[in-house]
Amino acid sequence: MAPTTDLRRASASELERLACALLERAGMPADRAADVASILVEGDLMGHSTHGLQLLPSYLAEATSGSMTLQGEPAVLADRGASLTRDGRRLPGPWLVLRAMEEAERRAREFGTGTVVIRRSHHIGCLAVYLRRATERGFVMLLHSSTPANSSVVPHGGTKGVLSPSPISAGIPTEGLPILVDISTSSTSNGLVGRTKAAGARLPHPWLVDAEGRATDDPSTTQAILPLGGLDNGHKGFGLGLMVDALTSGLAGHGRLKAKENLGASVFLQVFDPDGFGGQADLRREMQGVVDACAKSPAPAGGEPVRMPGERGQKLRERQLAEGVDLLPAIVDGVASWAAKLGVPMPEGLGRA
Repeated sequence: MAPTTDLRRASASELERLACALLERAGMPADRAADVASILVEGDLMGHSTHGLQLLPSYLAEATSGSMTLQGEPAVLADRGASLTRDGRRLPGPWLVLRAMEEAERRAREFGTGTVVIRRSHHIGCLAVYLRRATERGFVMLLHSSTPANSSVVPHGGTKGVLSPSPISAGIPTEGLPILVDISTSSTSNGLVGRTKAAGARLPHPWLVDAEGRATDDPSTTQAILPLGGLDNGHKGFGLGLMVDALTSGLAGHGRLKAKENLGASVFLQVFDPDGFGGQADLRREMQGVVDACAKSPAPAGGEPVRMPGERGQKLRERQLAEGVDLLPAIVDGVASWAAKLGVPMPEGLGRA
């Protein structure tokens, strides 16, 4: 990330109002615009800058072109009580996922667990944001996503992309900060590759593969991404990527053999009510014990203490809620271009470093 002096800053509430106003001006109903704006800004609050307001210009382009569906409801494809499958009809992804969470949580309270699979969702943003909300309500949640039309990730041992970065995630309550696991099954994301390429820079590590099968950090020559684990252990990320495809597009019955749509997503969401199993208190106590044991593992000389998944993002969120959200100038410029086009004023001072 760029040095702090290069960043632009605004309050989270200002950014939500801006994003909401732009989405409404693009034709999205107010309640759905509010959901999308909230999820995007939450992504930036937690430091996931490739999945925050950086996505807003592409969302606005899709909304104004008709590629994103703005009106209507998802269609029910199957309902077995504890499980539900919906066709998202390319409706706004964050709105679809939040509604799916409500449904899954209701079913989890009845059956112990509730699962919702969505096909043909629009892009859903940062997964960790949803996890935090579920754990606040005491649920364990799994959330996975794939992009059937995207083939930027090579299978282990290959040189041509087949899969998408396909993140996997899990939210787990403890007696303190929840554990929020949100990892891509690829070595990096398309968003970071695209941003780095546009800046004429190189990636921090050789996360890409060239046509000869060599690892590279140069996005100007290729956008084929290695699976998580790279050349040495990429069979692990490749296996996880296949699992995500099965749980999302496979269960939804609509994936790579059918989808040729930009920014579409297949989603798998599963919620567990701990009181339907060993109990809320015991879950939190057990997982807090694991957190405490990990924290006591000595760091190597000069190294940082053990940090739990999601810890840094949650602490950053609290700081940025108090001090303002830092945004890269390129992100601000992209949003400002749409603000000018749609006649929505930018927050005062956001355009100045």
